[in-house]
Amino acid sequence: MMYTIFCDDVRLEMGNKLSLMGVFHQIVVQQFPVTLLKFAVVSQWRGEGQFLSEVRILTPDRRQAVVLSEPSPFEVARGGVANNVSFFFNVVFPAPGKYLVQTLVDSTLADEQELTLLIVNDTGATVADTTSEAVN
Repeated sequence: MMYTIFCDDVRLEMGNKLSLMGVFHQIVVQQFPVTLLKFAVVSQWRGEGQFLSEVRILTPDRRQAVVLSEPSPFEVARGGVANNVSFFFNVVFPAPGKYLVQTLVDSTLADEQELTLLIVNDTGATVADTTSEAVN
């Protein structure tokens, strides 16, 4: 796997290019539970072969799945890359916290990313984001 990105929407453009709209690493809301109407998890793969990908989002305590994607086949040509996009609709997040977005390939955990959900505090200001703005 090369990367995983969270965004509001994805479009396939001419030349087999992906346009990602509303890229995010956290979600800030005023109350929980919150329902996200639509979002996507985009992964890019390098290697070779035919695979089956699934994405699941777990609660911060890892005890419950918030949502599971349908298995999606993809193929990576020799020396090439492949993009896999999983769309989710009407997903309910019950509480703030660091949710785990897991990507499985052929039923084996291949990647795990955090998706942080924050709530606005009593004064109307958002809770400070502690993630780094540095590009690595």
